[in-house]
Amino acid sequence: MTVDLTGRSALVTGGASGIGAACARAFAAAGARVTVADVDAAGAEAVASEIGGTSWVVDLSDPAALVDRRLDVDILVNNAGVQHVSPIEEFQPERFSFMMRLMLEAPFLLIRAALPAMYERGFGRILNLSSVHGLVASPYKAAYVAAKHGLEGLSKVTALEGGPCGVTSNCIDPGYVRSPLVEKQIADQARLHGIPESEVVEDVLLAEAAIKRLVEPAEVASLALWLAGPDAGMVTGASYTMDGGWSAR
Repeated sequence: MTVDLTGRSALVTGGASGIGAACARAFAAAGARVTVADVDAAGAEAVASEIGGTSWVVDLSDPAALVDRRLDVDILVNNAGVQHVSPIEEFQPERFSFMMRLMLEAPFLLIRAALPAMYERGFGRILNLSSVHGLVASPYKAAYVAAKHGLEGLSKVTALEGGPCGVTSNCIDPGYVRSPLVEKQIADQARLHGIPESEVVEDVLLAEAAIKRLVEPAEVASLALWLAGPDAGMVTGASYTMDGGWSAR
């Protein structure tokens, strides 16, 4: 199946690497004009140059950068995120607040900024990169799990409000993806579980999955591309798992 996004514009946050970069590449290959948003200026510019798009260097954890902004895009991909692994009693409050701003408040502000133009043209696709942790919990990830659960609710409200105006809103819920976000938590997971780093992927990250491998960024991007296309017009308010069977338990 070929998805044609010719004439459409897309904004992908966290687009300098991982899932975001894969989505940016997939959308551009389908004909969309893509803006790559990231706090990593060099990374955003590199991906934008590769795909013939534009870069937007922005700190999405700073609400002041977004509260008065208006966006004129057809497709919004809320992907930017970080992970922090720590028991609740040791979890620093500022780190918790930072993650909530980045992964819940920023998507709200970006959706708020994008909806007026989407409503005006009668078309919009909002894709929220959630996680299996938007549906279930794991220990030591209080902020990440809380933010992703909140994102699931925000996505559903957006679907209900946007539906009459041709705007869909959906979540994509991957398991562990082969990305910098996952790689950066291996050392902390090893420390908290008292195991060598070499055992973390199999014994911790993939413990609940039926398919014992990491999700590839391109696999997530392929689902995002379909959700952004014309055949997904009746798909809204949904959460698509891509977790190797984790959430089937």
